[in-house]
Amino acid sequence: MGLLSEGTPLSWEETKKYTQHVREHGITQFINIYKRLRDRQGDVLKWGDEVEYIIVKFIDDKREAKVCLRAKELLDILNEREHLNPEGVKSLWRPEYGAYMIEGTPGKPYGGLLAHFNVVEANMRHRREEISEILQPDEAVMSITSFPRLGCVNFTHPPTKPTPDKGGTKSLFFPDEAVFPGHPRFITLSRNIRQRRGEKVSINIPVYKDKYTEIPVDRYSNPSMPDHVYMDAMGFGMGCCCLQLTFQACNISEARTLYDQLTPLCPIMLAFTAASPLHRGFVTDVDCRWNIISASVDCRTEEERGLKPLKNNKFVIKKSRYDSIDCYISPQGEKYNDIPVVYDKADYKRLVDNGIDPLLAQHVAHLFIRDSVSLFSEKIYLNDEEDTESFENIQSTNWQTMRFKPPPPHSTIGWRVEFRPCEVQITDFENAAIVCFIVLMTRVILSYQLDFLIPISKVDENMQRAQKRNAAKVEKFWFRKDITTQVSPPEANECCKTGTTNCDMKNCDMFVEMTLNEIINGKEGEFPGLIPLIKSYLTGMDVDADTHCTIQQYLQFIQKRASGEILTTASWIRKFVREHPEYKSDSKVSEHINYDLLNRIRQIQTGKISCPELLGDNATSKTKDSVPTALTNDCL
Repeated sequence: MGLLSEGTPLSWEETKKYTQHVREHGITQFINIYKRLRDRQGDVLKWGDEVEYIIVKFIDDKREAKVCLRAKELLDILNEREHLNPEGVKSLWRPEYGAYMIEGTPGKPYGGLLAHFNVVEANMRHRREEISEILQPDEAVMSITSFPRLGCVNFTHPPTKPTPDKGGTKSLFFPDEAVFPGHPRFITLSRNIRQRRGEKVSINIPVYKDKYTEIPVDRYSNPSMPDHVYMDAMGFGMGCCCLQLTFQACNISEARTLYDQLTPLCPIMLAFTAASPLHRGFVTDVDCRWNIISASVDCRTEEERGLKPLKNNKFVIKKSRYDSIDCYISPQGEKYNDIPVVYDKADYKRLVDNGIDPLLAQHVAHLFIRDSVSLFSEKIYLNDEEDTESFENIQSTNWQTMRFKPPPPHSTIGWRVEFRPCEVQITDFENAAIVCFIVLMTRVILSYQLDFLIPISKVDENMQRAQKRNAAKVEKFWFRKDITTQVSPPEANECCKTGTTNCDMKNCDMFVEMTLNEIINGKEGEFPGLIPLIKSYLTGMDVDADTHCTIQQYLQFIQKRASGEILTTASWIRKFVREHPEYKSDSKVSEHINYDLLNRIRQIQTGKISCPELLGDNATSKTKDSVPTALTNDCL
């Protein structure tokens, strides 16, 4: 979840005194990083994934399933292994917001070998097994985006109760005990976001209106939105799980290019990975977590939301600090920045005066319109030449679809980009397929010198479309039709020859609405498709038979889901609930439905049963634990 500083957390009243100090020193630290490392060259491709999990307790005799609040206990065991053998562990484990959540990454980043695609799934499988070994027989580690009955009565094990009148969250539904207790950052964020906003966060998600759905949804519904499910705590958003990837670029320019070029893919992959239609025990009319998390950490005051005239605050801010990006940062992207970007002019001027170009200065200054919402007393006064804590304090609490990451101090790590929109999937096969697909897209973009840029306003529009029910099958998304450039190699032009090439923005329709299927699989005569581009890129590359087989299985899975031949996770969950014998067509997910759904997911993820409608007929790969020595020269 970002920066985990050690120390004594400050209250909001104390934090507020230092917000300008943190901003000023954070910008100074970025300037120092930039001056020191802007000319750094030659870093090789390294990349890795982050999978977030929920620990679930199954109470079989009652047909109930609860979130299990043992994450700290489990992390203590897993982190001890890392402490004893930091170079030898296959996976790394970190806390997440929920006391029932845990995040796993590979022990070391993957590199630029094709054969690395064949170890991703095996490593994910190892992670699942490593946690499972220390669980009780009635517990399971589950890669699910949202726990269906989060916030319902007795949704935790051991049982806890919310405390609306006291504590960090003051939620009607989400108890403080469900927040990870092993680090003060999490409850501090909950409290400070609420206090900065001036009231509890307010999350309102439309209910799916079935035959017998009651309106108002329940006694908690906002009177002005009676057909919405109401939630009131950070945990409803940050208590969801996701799948993220980070890539190391060869230099700052490549990192900025990847940041921009992957941005239009964010809503596409959000729709593709849609996995969370159930919230607070209701079937909702959305398929994704994104707007829920966005609202769950929205610390903007009424003035900043435009509800009152500006008096105590500087800016009206369009979005929550968790949302899609607001501006491109590469020279190619500048002309597509078609929405106003809010920033402090003095911060921007200081960045430009220190040699940072206007686009990057705008990006950093825009991040720094936010206040610190989690500050530790020991981390206020720092050496700006040596430390980046103040910069990361703001950077790590701007939770956007993409993140541009400077090298950390005193490290061999280079300039990086993080891809953040994806919902986590049920099986390791699915998660590995999505990870490998995105990594391959970065190679295609760079090798073929493609241009996927569309106006930022259209990316925002796509983000909202992506979250709608069954968006992967029925929605259309703005996408660029002409993706080759004047420097694209012949093989790229050959693959894209069905469409127009290098047309002037004023003289042709560069941006068109396409379905997910058309974007990923292609539209004859108009757009080549992302999978055909990847296949073209892979043609002629030396790859061992097992890796080739695995990649083909992953690409076939991506194609099938995009075409609608197999279901998204969200559609499959909806279907399961709708067809459950105890479902009363009332949009409610009962304890028994929740138990049966999670039990079915547990059986699917462990391979005890197959699920062709979700995975296809042959969702198997030839994944291996390590890269054979003989293949260490087959680079991407």
